Parts: sequence; C-alpha cells; structure tokens
Amino acid sequence: MADTSAAGLSRELTEVQRRAIVELIRVFPVIDELGGRFAKAGHELYLVGGSVRDALLGRLGDDLDFATSATPDESLAALKGWAASTWETGREFGTIGAARQGLRLEITTYRAEAYDGLSRNPLVRYGTSLLEDLGRRDFTVNAMAVSVPGHEFTDPYGGLTDLAAARIRTPGTPERSFGDDPLRMLRAARFAAQLRFEVTPEVLAAMRAMAADLDRITAERIRDEFTKLLCGADPVRGLRLLVDTGLADRFLPELSGLKLEIDEHAQHKDVYEHTLTVVRNAISLEQEGPDFVLRMAALMHDVGKPATKAVGPDSRVSFHHHEVVGARLTRQRMKALKYPRDVTDAVVELVALHLRFYGYGRGEWTDAAVRRYVSDAGPLLPQLHKLTRSDCTTRNRRKAAALAADYDALEERIARLAAEEDLARIRPDLDGNAIMELLGIPPGPLVGQAWRYLKELRLERGPLEYDEAVEELLRWAADHGLRSAG
Repeated sequence: MADTSAAGLSRELTEVQRRAIVELIRVFPVIDELGGRFAKAGHELYLVGGSVRDALLGRLGDDLDFATSATPDESLAALKGWAASTWETGREFGTIGAARQGLRLEITTYRAEAYDGLSRNPLVRYGTSLLEDLGRRDFTVNAMAVSVPGHEFTDPYGGLTDLAAARIRTPGTPERSFGDDPLRMLRAARFAAQLRFEVTPEVLAAMRAMAADLDRITAERIRDEFTKLLCGADPVRGLRLLVDTGLADRFLPELSGLKLEIDEHAQHKDVYEHTLTVVRNAISLEQEGPDFVLRMAALMHDVGKPATKAVGPDSRVSFHHHEVVGARLTRQRMKALKYPRDVTDAVVELVALHLRFYGYGRGEWTDAAVRRYVSDAGPLLPQLHKLTRSDCTTRNRRKAAALAADYDALEERIARLAAEEDLARIRPDLDGNAIMELLGIPPGPLVGQAWRYLKELRLERGPLEYDEAVEELLRWAADHGLRSAG
C-alpha cells in the first residue's frame, strides 16, 4: 500500500501532480465544503476514480466522484440544505447525485460489488472501508483516492506508477475483475482510446479468453461504452483492441467482418485497414470536438462490402450497391444497440449517400444533380462532405489529388448555386395550400403526390415563375384525371 501521509504524498507525487490536486481543490472549493459536512457528521469522504486520475493528468472536469462510509440516507442528510438539487437514480448501487455551483457530484457508499456470473446487473453490497472499495474498481489508475478535507493520497495498487507508464492494469487478477463485471473488458478498450494507454499482456489475454462473457451485459451499457470509445482521442486504438480480442464479434461483428481474404488473383483494398484510415481522416476534419454521427458513419460506411463482394471474369473485385446493403446493416446494428432513432437515421443516411459523389469528375452532373445531392443530404451535408473526403485513402498521389480537386469543384458549385437559390431549403414553388386551392381538392394523398411532382421539377429546373408552376401543376392534374378549381 502506498504511504498516505502528507510526507508520503510529497514523495510519491511529482510537483506537477501535487499542483494538479491542489488546483482541483482550489478551482472547486465545493470539494472541501462537502468533505467538511461529511466529517462533521462522522463520515469518511474521498475523491476517487476518474476524478483523481484526470486531476493527475491535468484534465479537470466538472463531474466529480466520491466514495464514503456514509449510507445513501446519511449522504442525503449531509447534503440537505447545501446541494442545489439531489437525485437518487443510482440509489440501488449506493449512489446519491447532487449539484452545487454547476458541478455534478456522485457520492457512493463504499462497495464490495460482484456479479453472480449469470445476471446482467451487479449484486451490490456495501463495503466497510476505502481499501475494500478501491479493490473492486476496474483499473489501478481508477483505484486512487484523495481524502477530503484532509487531502491525503491513497494508492494501494500502484495506480500512480501505471499512470506514469500509460498502462491499463486491474487491481487484482483481470479474470476476477472481468468476472465481476464483463463490461470492464470493453472499458479497457475505451480507456485505451481515450487516454492512449496500452493494455498489459495479462489483461489482454483475459479479454480474449472471456470475450463471450460480454453477452451478459445489456445492450444499453455496451452502447454507452462503445460511444465513449468511438469519441475518444484515438478510437482506432480501441477499435483494434475490440477486433483483436474478439469483443467486437459479440456486439459489432460487422467490424471484424471487414477483414476480407485477399488472394493473389483477386486483388482489392484491405477493407478493414481502409475503414480505420477513413475514421482517422474523418476525425482530422472535425472542427468542434468529437462528432459521433460522422465517426460512426466512417466506421460503418463499407460494412456492406462482404455481402456484395463479387469477382469478375478479369479477376477484378466489385462491391456493387454495397452502400445500400451497408445502410441496412447499419440500421439493424444500431437498433440492436438501442441507439436513438434520430442518431441512427443520420448515420444510416450518410452510409447510403457516401458513394453518391463518385462520377462527378466525369462531368456528368447537371445543376439538377447537384440540387438533388444537396436536397438528399439535407442538414447532413457538412458531414457528408467530410465523410466523402475521408473515404479517399488511395496511395496514388495523382488519383488522390484528382479526387480532392473534383470535390473542391463540387463544393464550389454548390456554393454558387446556393448563392442563387436556397439549396438547403428546396421546396416546390407552390405549397400544399396553393395546390389544394388551385385543384379544389381536400387534404390527402393527392396533395402529397402533386407536391412531390413540383419538387422534382424544382430540382430539375431550378426556381419556376408562379405562372409556370401553376401551368405545370394543371398539366399534372390533367394527366391524373383531375380538373382545376377554376
């Protein structure tokens, strides 16, 4: 066990790390205020887990985690009259949430948590000490604590050493840790992606051996961990771990499936490596932090290739309509992982549209085709631009430069048309009310059909004068056996 005295703290922490802890308390005096209230009530309170880890890494956050000897009811009593609000959604796990001065605080009773090896939820029992609580945590870098208000540092499992070495290791044996909570295997990959840490060999071996245990975890918990992984600083590192350990096969088999066999007679690009490169490229184009929709679309854009692979008489490999199959597979997978409908729809649409650009450079696109490209992409157009550019991973510099120039030209053309007409909000020149009035029909399917006909004209020919739009509507009505209201 590490020396928890003030002198021990001084010896074990570098000056920068000591300042990080001091800065954490200075920036967030709420921490000591809270510690004082718990101490006054006779309870221990420690800042723990990711809060300590991130402070030592110089990454202050506004979500703070605490461990305490107090029961949930005792925590609520200590928070009464001090917290701006409290919530008990985590009470069954011993956690009470609180808000104070813009901070989110989670205070959890010491735990000795375990799974029964069958159910999907933990069997929670309260622990009796900080050391017991730290021993049940996922990784050593999350098993450090700082007492408040005393500021004594506790590190029984060498988390500080592992933090300095940038490695992921479990407090006890990885088999026991992952047996308690199989989600920790996915969390190891997530921390590798977020922190750019290496997973130790024994942890890696346990992940491979126990990957099937992930099946005991709910789709929602897996989804949340995977989302954090994909939005990490280096998701490719985490994605490789998922595939190499077999974890991806348990919840995202399409990713492993991209490792298509390549033989000397039917050559094609390594789809798996290409996909990881596209993910990296997409990240490099982000401007306002991680964009999950863009990254997920980059990850899934070619998942339809294994099912559509065909070898022609000339031994050339093709993947016709893989974007259609890929969109369907993406929807199925994201639905299985319980992603929200709007997020799923956005990713699926990007996957379906990611090939639309190819062919533009041959000069075949009319203004109507450009309008339709913009209209079909809708609000996803900026992300479609990034995905399409990211999909160019050829090593042929001349080909890469030509594709980039073609897309530059398309974006310039979109900008020119947008200056002439509102491409982002293309609508027919007559709205539904005008259609009903001119044709003398009530609301119903016919109005929608006429509206879509006029929109297609708008896409093909650009804005129409009012009289011209009316003439076209009446022509359509006559073709469908309708008489105008006039």
